[in-house]
Amino acid sequence: MLGPLSIRSNAQIAPGRGAAYMGRMLDTPQNRPALPAEIARRRTFAIISHPDAGKTTLTEKFLLFGGAIQMAGQVRAKGEARRTRSDFMAMEKDRGISVSASAMSFDFHSGDTNYRFNLVDTPGHSDFSEDTYRTLTAVDAAVMVIDGAKGVESQTQKLFEVCRMRDLPILTFCNKMDRESRDTFEIIDEIQENLAIDVTPASWPIGVGRDFVGCYDMLRDRLELMDRADRNRVADSIKIEGLDDPKLEQHVPAALLEKLREDLEMARELLPPLDLKAMHEGTLTPIWFGSAINSFGVRELMEGIAKYGPEPQIQAATPRQILPEETKVSGFVFKVQANMDPKHRDRVAFVRLASGHFERGMKMTHVRTKKPMTISNPVMFLASDRELAEEAWAGDIIGIPNHGQLRIGDTLTQGEALRVSGIPSFAPELLQSVRAGDPLKAKHLEKALMQFAEEGAAKVFKPSIGSGFVVGVVGQLQFEVLASRIELEYGLPVRFEPSQFTSARWVNGTKQAVDKFTEANKQHIAHDHDGDIVYLTRLQWDIDRVERDYPDVKLTATKEMMV
Repeated sequence: MLGPLSIRSNAQIAPGRGAAYMGRMLDTPQNRPALPAEIARRRTFAIISHPDAGKTTLTEKFLLFGGAIQMAGQVRAKGEARRTRSDFMAMEKDRGISVSASAMSFDFHSGDTNYRFNLVDTPGHSDFSEDTYRTLTAVDAAVMVIDGAKGVESQTQKLFEVCRMRDLPILTFCNKMDRESRDTFEIIDEIQENLAIDVTPASWPIGVGRDFVGCYDMLRDRLELMDRADRNRVADSIKIEGLDDPKLEQHVPAALLEKLREDLEMARELLPPLDLKAMHEGTLTPIWFGSAINSFGVRELMEGIAKYGPEPQIQAATPRQILPEETKVSGFVFKVQANMDPKHRDRVAFVRLASGHFERGMKMTHVRTKKPMTISNPVMFLASDRELAEEAWAGDIIGIPNHGQLRIGDTLTQGEALRVSGIPSFAPELLQSVRAGDPLKAKHLEKALMQFAEEGAAKVFKPSIGSGFVVGVVGQLQFEVLASRIELEYGLPVRFEPSQFTSARWVNGTKQAVDKFTEANKQHIAHDHDGDIVYLTRLQWDIDRVERDYPDVKLTATKEMMV
């Protein structure tokens, strides 16, 4: 076991890592006025974790405490029992996993303020990481959920790295404390060692597993007791005058109380206090402990998001950054979901508003096409449920139903030619060719594939030689999801078959150099759904050969989704 004495400070780690690529550490104008109250009360955040850490259950409890639903659902519900609200695809309900990011907006009362939470639940499964990466460009903070028994797992580490590229503030929730879990110092030590971030405890668990009775709230000197009988009940809070208060002995067994006093003395000596500046720069994370399934620790975490989470932030864009308090409205598309309602064949673009006060019926300029768009039916989400949004403010996420005009990376403004930057598209790791079960339906297949490509669910490449398409994804499970969705949404059974190609790279360079290169390598050349040139490779040798023989041509594994 790593003892508490191995805990070290990581404050020296520079806050601006990777900012040149993902663009978060911005030149903040000095003497900015305070944000309008409507914008200042918004908190837009994503929940990230390894699969099975309890992220979707936590999301449900957020909705419960926000008053958005009356009873929380279970990820693996029996029969017709309540399903979770954030998993709305047929496949998510069958498998009990999240495969698509979903957005939810609801109010949360804390103290005298009514906060507006915009929560994005992301897929934890690594096969859907690209959807998660893009979602993180649309939020101001992330809640990292870790399992008390397993600690920091591989997917948590990957997602954390993306948060770090953008210097996102992170709040941590250590879940499943009512099961057998590791020593608290060991968990904190592992987060500091593996993620190189300082940790400050916001609460401290009392007992673990069967002996878990609750937490000591270190920020407010309160004892929070868990009720195992009613999972949807908020925990009892008991106000305490410090650790010597005799009231503690009435509620906490003597052995646990002694350990609690020792642990807290050590924690206060060894771990840094909560420093808001360091937290907002992404170098310090406060950690809460609890059990999402028992509704324990969730309200304290929500209070923490409300009190310490960042307000809507400045958005990186060209030729200038966008300030949330600007009066003119602007926003960008970070996700497109096709067929959320299969009856209507609709496509909804998820738009994060970067500035201003939006009202239904507004005319906006679609910067890529330079065409005006009247936004007459914007929606607010509660997962797949939606309601018409009469108005929205900077920080909010709205849905704009459209028939393919809006793509990921598009910017909408009130006339100014601004383009939001930093939304990445990654080269796929697996490539397969695809065939329709019925050869006469090739046109239908093309339409379905293009729709999924624009949604960002897969990369679709049209080779220059031969017919058919090559489909690229990040993980094998995505092929199953695609086949299932094409059949469900288009009534079209399809087969994915091995392809001779193993990877894809975008081709960049002067027109003359690129033309010469494509002419000489026709059998490897394809175009993606945007019409950009792609080089399909069989071996690493292909990439090395291009770098050697064509110094004027650059092959890249990412492209920025900004047209």
